[in-house]
Amino acid sequence: MAEFEEASKELEISILVLSPKLNGHVERAHRTHAEEFYELYEGDLDLVSLNQALKEWEGTYNHIRPHQSLDMRTPQEYIYHCHPPPAP
Repeated sequence: MAEFEEASKELEISILVLSPKLNGHVERAHRTHAEEFYELYEGDLDLVSLNQALKEWEGTYNHIRPHQSLDMRTPQEYIYHCHPPPAP
């Protein structure tokens, strides 16, 4: 870990260390990405094509696809519901 941290520092890459409390959420997100995107992706495997397809899927995931854990709302709807924008 020390070598990884040192290499990241030299490359000016920030490391985000999660608390164990969040690990389950992160693992669940990885599973969803694997099942709903990576296992179904049939496009080109070059980085540009893959990143474009992933960006489009993330748009669907965040703005169109309802989430059971969010009371069948999209993440965008959930955030708006919990943190509405201030009135002008």
